[in-house]
Amino acid sequence: MAKDNVYTKRVIKDEDASGNGSTNKVGTTLLFNSTNYKLIALGLGLIIIGLFLMSGGAMTDPNVWDEGEIYSFRRITLAPMVILAGLVVEIYAIFKK
Repeated sequence: MAKDNVYTKRVIKDEDASGNGSTNKVGTTLLFNSTNYKLIALGLGLIIIGLFLMSGGAMTDPNVWDEGEIYSFRRITLAPMVILAGLVVEIYAIFKK
């Protein structure tokens, strides 16, 4: 039984200077197509958006502690969910054939 490779090899005939099709080049096809790359970019975008949502938290007044700024819905719940959604999109993009 033949072992499957990651790349599919194909022979491309190329004519030499004399017009004979005697020289061969071995080409390979890519593992992912354009849909996979678009999904990968979408997943990375979601992860970056989630990290930006999680950032911040500097107090306006350093002498006053405000739990609402640090432990807000955006930083504790929304940002991790967006990051996890980005990771799920990445996994789907990698396994999509």
